[in-house]
Parts: sequence; C-alpha cells; structure tokens
Amino acid sequence: MENTSRDREKNRTKKSSKHICAGLLAHVDAGKTTLSESMLYLSGRIRQQGRVDHGNAYLDTYELERARGITIFSKQAELTFGGLQITLLDTPGHVDFSAEMERTLRVLDYAILVINGADGVQGHTETLWKLLKQYRIPVFLFINKMDQNGTDAEKLMKELRVKLSGNCIRFGEEDSEEFLENVAMTEEKVLETYLESGAIDCSEISRLIRERKVFPCYFGSALKNIGVEELLAGLEYYTEERSCPDIFGAKVYKIARDSQGSRLTYLKVTGGVLKVRDLIRYQDVEEKVSQIRIYSGEKYDAVQEVSAGRVCAVTGLTKTYSGEGLGAEPPSEGPVLTPVLNYQLILPEGCDTHGMLLKLRQLEEEDPELHIVWNEELGEIHAQLMGEVQTEILQSMIRERFQTEVSFGAGNIVYKETIKRPVEGVGHFEPLRHYAEVHLLLEPGEPGSGLVFAADCSEDVLDRNWQRLILTHLAEKEHRGVLTGSAITEMKSTLVAGRAPL
Repeated sequence: MENTSRDREKNRTKKSSKHICAGLLAHVDAGKTTLSESMLYLSGRIRQQGRVDHGNAYLDTYELERARGITIFSKQAELTFGGLQITLLDTPGHVDFSAEMERTLRVLDYAILVINGADGVQGHTETLWKLLKQYRIPVFLFINKMDQNGTDAEKLMKELRVKLSGNCIRFGEEDSEEFLENVAMTEEKVLETYLESGAIDCSEISRLIRERKVFPCYFGSALKNIGVEELLAGLEYYTEERSCPDIFGAKVYKIARDSQGSRLTYLKVTGGVLKVRDLIRYQDVEEKVSQIRIYSGEKYDAVQEVSAGRVCAVTGLTKTYSGEGLGAEPPSEGPVLTPVLNYQLILPEGCDTHGMLLKLRQLEEEDPELHIVWNEELGEIHAQLMGEVQTEILQSMIRERFQTEVSFGAGNIVYKETIKRPVEGVGHFEPLRHYAEVHLLLEPGEPGSGLVFAADCSEDVLDRNWQRLILTHLAEKEHRGVLTGSAITEMKSTLVAGRAPL
C-alpha cells in the first residue's frame, strides 16, 4: 500500500517544470476568491492574504468588485508550486455573470470547483458541473468552509456522489486501502492491475482524472489555509501538461480594455509560438501584434513571445471576438448560457443616440451576450441581460467609461425561434452592377446546439476565400425569425452553392 506514496515522491523529484491553466469556479459566496488568495499566499506569490470583505483581494481589481464583494470579471494570476506553474483564472460566481465565466472555460486545462461545505451542492453548482462536462474539462473539487459548525465531510461526500458523480473520491489518504479500491473501481483495466499488484501508479490516477473518470475531492478552509496546500500538492502530482502542435494556433476567449483604453485580446496559444510583431491574418484583415502581456492581478509583464499552452493578452488586433480561432485553431461553438431578459436602455435627454450606440458596441465586444440592438420601429436601444445585478453593473460601467447616466426599462423575457423542416434559401446581391449569389441549406439543429455554420460546396463552384467570407458574415449577424421577429436558434446553415461577384 505504500507504493503510491513513494511513487508520488519519486515523481515529484523527477518531473521537470510543467504548466497548466486552471480555473476557479463556484456558486456565489462559496469562498472562491478566498481560495485564490490562499493559493497565491501559500505559493509565495503574495506576502499577505487579502479578503473579499476587506476589499483588498488580489484578483478583485475593479472598484465595483471591491465595493460589492463579488467577482464580476475573470482575472488571471501566475503562481508556482514545486514543479508546477499555474495560470489561475478566477471567474465570477454570481449567476448574472455566467457568460463571463463560460467564456473562460474555453481555455482551461483543469477546473477547481469550490463548494461551500456549510451549504452543500447548490443549484448553480449543478449548472457549473453540467457545463464542465459539456466542455470536457477535468475537475478537482475543494469543499470549503469546513471549519464552520455542523459541517460533515462524510455526509458531503455522499451528496457529491449523488448530485455530481459517483466517481467523486476523497483525496489526501492515497495510501489507504479504501482510497485505492475507490479509484480501482472507476475503470476495469485499473481494477485488474490493482488486484494483481495491490497498487495504482500515480500516472494512472493522472490519466483517470484527465479523462474525467475520477474527480479528486479536498476538504478544508481557504480563510484559515486548511487543506489548500494539499490541493496544490494534488494539482502538482496529478495534472498533466497538454501536448500542442508546432503550427501556430490561438483561441480568443475575452476582449477588454486597459485603464488607458487600449483594446486587449485575451487568448490562449494552442500551437506553435506567438511573438511580438507577428502578422496575424484573420477574417478579412492582417494585423500586427504590438505587445504581449502576461497579467497577474492588476500588473503585467510585457514579453517578447508566448509558447503553446500559455494565456496572455495582446494589443494590436482590432476586430477579434470572443470564441474566435486564430491560425490553425477553429472557432469555438456558441455559449450554452445565454441572457433570459431583454431591457430597454433609456438615455438621458439630449444624448446623441447614434454616438452612444457606437460606444455601447465597445461593451458588446467585451460581453457579446449583451446583444446591443437598435430597434428601428420603436426608436429604442435594447440589451439582453441575466438579471438586475448585471443592469446595475452595466449602469456603473457606462457612467464610468462614457460619463453618461442611463437607466433601464422593465425586463422582458427573451424569446427564440427555430425551424421545423429543412429548407433551401437563395440570396441575390447586385451592388454596383456586380452580381453575387449564395445558396444556404437551413436545417433544424439539436436542442442546445445554437447556430451552426458549415460549408458543403465545391471550390470549383466557389473559391474557398469567398466561402470563408460568407460563413464569417453569417456568424456575425443575429438572424431573426418570421413568426415574432425573435432571434433564430438551434439551426444549422450549410453553404451549398454560390457565385462570386464579377
């Protein structure tokens, strides 16, 4: 039984430095930001732990976050523990900012799901669990606030196995027979090896975690630094660095602006190397990377290049959008969580509506799920939001960034439309005596699939460049149905034929 412990120590000394991108996710008030403070402190990244209730948390850099005591925007921190380098992404826990959290999932190697030990598995926790399954992200669980009266680890483990997965296993006593048996039962091959040798190699446990067949559970109190070092050690022992191709690729997951107003494209390099002054060709433009920043809290290091697997922010790219693939990286699928309420945005008297609409497009770049639209019939600006807390935050952002005081009308439910049967549509375009034509096959999609765009058209009929341009423009626009004018969803549009402009 002692083989596992000895193997773990051997692996710790043998393993060269590795890097992972890990995200912190949780139901609101589970102690996620407090856990990030503890991880940063125990790894030596910060000298003193901040607290959410004191307004000095390392990753809550925005004034509104400190004032409200909640995380609104995802933040990045860099830390090292033993032979492991971690890019830690702290995400919002409040349901109103779920879209910001979901964007971050696209670049994670592993997730750390934080659960309040006093409350157990909450409704939003189950939503997060389903999202992690859909994005196929390996998960470590940290059950927090176990220092509070009435918490019961055994009872919580039973709840985790019932509500989340039967493969949630308590880590920390890896040499015990019970632990080894629980791990062995998750896969037949591992069970056979265990019955023959009485041991399970650390590399096998790492593989099971990576394949989402085992979910390690750690118990403790982030506020008192209990159990956090064990979690960090578990991440060091049982995570694996992903292999990446040599050809350049990158996934954009966030658009933001710094304090000087510079546009930042947050991305993860998924292949090759990204260097300052590299020319990036995407959509219908070619732009140069001006600067590469590695953020940790409010501060950043400007670097000359970033290798595959790393997360960074770059300047110089003006048209990127969240979910876009650069280089060899394909675009991401649409988000699972979308706003449920539609609000009228009411401008102050005398405000330039057109000018404000252009300014609001900046915010829409940063949060595409806002869906800022100008309703021509009503002469109104509308935005789609998750709830009242988000409207208050958006109000504050517009006041701070554009010095304009806006208000919101009553929220209405966002309705969607789809189609029942396949149909082919043909579009003709004749600008300036040029002629172009596009044939699209529209088909009902699977529930939850959103809008899917594809091409099944010979390059002899339509050059690939034109095909890519058509698909790009299809993805940019919101398509409305004919019944109520609501946005179309759960539909696949396939380019099947066309003619380019003469």
